[in-house]
Amino acid sequence: MKQQQKIKILTEEENERYLRTIETLMNKGSDNLTEQENEELTEMSLAVQAFEQNFYEIPKINSLEAMLEFKMYEMRLNRTKLSALLEIGNSKLSDILNGKRPPDIKFLKAAYNKLGIDAGFLLNHA
Repeated sequence: MKQQQKIKILTEEENERYLRTIETLMNKGSDNLTEQENEELTEMSLAVQAFEQNFYEIPKINSLEAMLEFKMYEMRLNRTKLSALLEIGNSKLSDILNGKRPPDIKFLKAAYNKLGIDAGFLLNHA
């Protein structure tokens, strides 16, 4: 049996075309796919995943301020709700987010316990 060649997506247009084909196959339902369609779906999905991991690189969070903004987005919090969750004042949080004030131990403990931010990250970026 001949080895099937892996799909390699090189452009955004190719990626969009494969995404449309994937959607069409998925709309058929997994029970209604032939074995060949199922294999094609798997290959196309892996190719799209590989393309998007390279094309849409997620930047690494490299500051405490960026991590706090990310956690606010992730948890759907505004600054007022975040300061209440961390049990600190709005002005203190604002100063920390704007880099005008270094975080204290109370803040770091709250960020670790209530936001789940890695202790190593907090120590390295405080």
